[in-house]
Amino acid sequence: MDEHTERAAGASGSGPRAASTDAATEAFVAHRNLLFTVAYEMLGSAADAEDVLQETWLRWAGIDRATVREPRAFLVRITTRQALTRLRTLRRRKESYVGPWLPEPLLTAPDVAEDIELADSVSMAMLLVLETLAPTERAVFVLREVFDLGYDEIAQAVDKSAAAVRQIAHRSRAHVAARRPREVVSPAQTRGVLGAFQEAVATGDLQRLLDMIAPDVVLLTDGGGVVRAALEPVVGAHAVAGVLLRIGTATLQPAQVNGHPALIVRTGGAIDTVLAVRLEDGLIAGLYAVRNPEKLSRIDRETAVAR
Repeated sequence: MDEHTERAAGASGSGPRAASTDAATEAFVAHRNLLFTVAYEMLGSAADAEDVLQETWLRWAGIDRATVREPRAFLVRITTRQALTRLRTLRRRKESYVGPWLPEPLLTAPDVAEDIELADSVSMAMLLVLETLAPTERAVFVLREVFDLGYDEIAQAVDKSAAAVRQIAHRSRAHVAARRPREVVSPAQTRGVLGAFQEAVATGDLQRLLDMIAPDVVLLTDGGGVVRAALEPVVGAHAVAGVLLRIGTATLQPAQVNGHPALIVRTGGAIDTVLAVRLEDGLIAGLYAVRNPEKLSRIDRETAVAR
């Protein structure tokens, strides 16, 4: 239970009104992880997803629940509408963002990787693909492809007809298919590559690093204008290897980030960077280095995601 639902539960008192509040709290808490995941996949920001949940709770607590037949569907609808409103604001904010923008990384439980579809949907690579969709397209894709909602339910959430939603779903599915990673890589394979990568960086072994990086590898570094980071993508094996070898004496800690094996870089014990990778044909084809301190505030505690 989070802070706002705790306050609601604590103030419930007794009597019919209290019973109604308790029922509202119970329903919200039961679906909270799902609602967070919907908002996060639409926004790529845990902080903004939490704000959306706060707004969802306020609206949910104020309705007549006797008129609600399916609390889960109703809550997803509220969350989607709030996330769409916030997504349009975020898109304007990202236009003035300093350097590459990357999603806020989440420390996730090991069992998330066992749900291949969920792990894929919250991966750094997929969230960046979703960034290329228009807001309504992103909402429709997430609700249909990740959470398997019916077209009628989605239509109510995005204020479109079911026929329009079908067309949007088809268009967004084709858009994502053309841009998503070409192959599904097992967690074990990723861990193996990351283990070798970690050792090569720690020992300063340039040749070994080059052997595991694709010739056209791309490194994106997100410092948000707050900390030092490349303002443009770094492309090519030698250029990327040069950047990575500057990590030097930092500690690289294996972790499960956004449903996939990744590395947390620490300097002086403090979290400096979260480094996620994308593999193709057994080589590292993409690296995502989140350094913006505002995006690292949650990485020291596990975040629950669910479908």
